[in-house]
Amino acid sequence: MIETLRIHELAIVDEAELEFGPGLNVLTGETGAGKSIVLGALAMLAGGRASSRAVREGASEARVEGVFRTEDTPELEAELGRRDLLGDEHELVVHRSFAAAGRSRARVSGQIVPIATLADLFEGRLEISSQHDSQALRRGESHGRLLDRTAGLLPRREAVEEGVRAVRALDAERDALREAARERAQRQDFLAFQLREIDEAKLEPAEIESLRGLRSRLAHAERLREDGLAALGRLSGDANGESRGGADLLAEAGRLLEALGPFDGEFGALGERLVGVTAEARDIAADLERLLDGLDADPSRLGEIDERLHKVERLERKYGAGVAEVLQHRDAVAEELAGIEGADAREAEIEAERAKRVARLETDARALSKGRRKAAKQLSAEVETALRELAMPEARFGVDLSEATREEGLPCGPGGFEAPRFLFSANAGETPRPLHQIASGGELSRTFLALKQALREAGSGMVLVFDEVDAGIGGEAADRVGQQLAKLALHHQVLCITHLPQIAAFADRHFRVDKVTREGRSVARIAAVQGTERIEEIARMAGGDAPGKATLRYARELLEQRGPGPPSP
Repeated sequence: MIETLRIHELAIVDEAELEFGPGLNVLTGETGAGKSIVLGALAMLAGGRASSRAVREGASEARVEGVFRTEDTPELEAELGRRDLLGDEHELVVHRSFAAAGRSRARVSGQIVPIATLADLFEGRLEISSQHDSQALRRGESHGRLLDRTAGLLPRREAVEEGVRAVRALDAERDALREAARERAQRQDFLAFQLREIDEAKLEPAEIESLRGLRSRLAHAERLREDGLAALGRLSGDANGESRGGADLLAEAGRLLEALGPFDGEFGALGERLVGVTAEARDIAADLERLLDGLDADPSRLGEIDERLHKVERLERKYGAGVAEVLQHRDAVAEELAGIEGADAREAEIEAERAKRVARLETDARALSKGRRKAAKQLSAEVETALRELAMPEARFGVDLSEATREEGLPCGPGGFEAPRFLFSANAGETPRPLHQIASGGELSRTFLALKQALREAGSGMVLVFDEVDAGIGGEAADRVGQQLAKLALHHQVLCITHLPQIAAFADRHFRVDKVTREGRSVARIAAVQGTERIEEIARMAGGDAPGKATLRYARELLEQRGPGPPSP
């Protein structure tokens, strides 16, 4: 429900604030006074187009703000929650501004949002039917949703829409796999070569390091032998015993120092240390001799090692700095190759899943069609009954369930097998034709009212706006239109612009729009009227600007007949 509407610098309205209430709210006033500006402001809050020409002359910017109550629309609050736009205390504040320079902005709960967000939030929640443009009935694609709502088929329709989306997504994934098949095949060959090349090398980090050490030993065997023997000679002396080695000299020096120990303990300590050094020197000499005994220059073995290491170094240049990085690259290649090899399997999975989805989609679409056939007959009868009560006794209404255009490979469209269209004829003997193509503005408004009356218990909590739904009627017919609006207002908040006193008298809240001249400029004033002011406004509507006593009495009686509230449904 819209609670407050504020308008600033819009057309000929400089400042206005309307406090709407539940039930039926009417706006009355002379033609051209500015009533349609209120309707335009509501349309802008619902995501309608805004023109810079609507900015009041001399102003830089026009603003429209609406405060909505959301406690009776939990599905809207859920949607706001998903978008992180939920306000406080079941209150939704929507702000729309547009500059004379052409820039337009929208805010919901203080956050700037795209204009399209407003249309998404208020679709099916704020419906505007004007004499020149009906948001619902001039869009043929909306007819199916209205029909489905009356039969409680919206969940089934949503299942069909979701089924079509799911099949389309599977088709897109399958097509992408097929389009990339050649590229995948080339990539698969390339990766398989890399994997084979690395695996054939049978890399082991420890083995490669060992080979590199062995290669260095074999490559420098002659120098190792020559210099090693020289070092051994200096440690152990020559084989003939003609020269003494370093170990023998160290031992002799140690004995001399130990002998001096009784005279000076420090000399003895140095001697003991030399004994330890001598033992270490002899161990080193023994280990060196063993190394030299095992040292053997083997050109063939060196060639084998060189060939092996050359292969490893080539792999390192191509795939990573070191054996560890080459093996990491190998694992990554194997993982990617497994994914590519699974693409064909995924395509088979897609086809199987698609077949299941299509079968389920067909089942849902057939159930939707069955429900629609029943609902079409019921809705046609109810709307024709309502139209007769709205001074259209010869009007005929029907629902065409012609087959909808379907995409190749899909059993139906997002709306099912059919594209429901409302058919209408206003006069006897005329063949009903598509409503949105032939109905006049007044006929559209009354048909919209008849539809909403037939659907009044479905989707309760909407804001329904009617502009001159009374066009072309009067007398008893006007009284019937008022009764229908009052009944509809039991389930929805209804805002109605009217020129007929019979309709205005049914209002729960009444606003009068006047155009006055202020400082040489026309200004629209909008104010709620009640009591004597309301009687005078009803009388003005019935008898002109200077109503007599009889007209005032008629207005008073009209309001008394309507009572304090709308009639029972």
